[in-house]
Amino acid sequence: MTLTQDAAETIALKALAWLAAHEELLPVFLGATGTGEDDLRNRAEDPEFLGFVLDFLLMDDAWVVAFCSTHGLDNATPMQARAALPGGADMHWT
Repeated sequence: MTLTQDAAETIALKALAWLAAHEELLPVFLGATGTGEDDLRNRAEDPEFLGFVLDFLLMDDAWVVAFCSTHGLDNATPMQARAALPGGADMHWT
């Protein structure tokens, strides 16, 4: 399934809200991305930043499963959303 950028941004915003709701994960995300809490609010509509959110979520299968379970999504949806955002295209090394 291919997602539009708008649909991908919506999924990434849900992922950002999910991360923010998990007190143990939010500091890990902030540290891994070098993002401050003000950046969360200021960049929440930036498609590139939303791609970073999904990149972080996709680092751990357990996070993906928990997020998707919470939102009733197929476990492949975050990866499909990431592909629809800037920097998410598959790399072709040929």
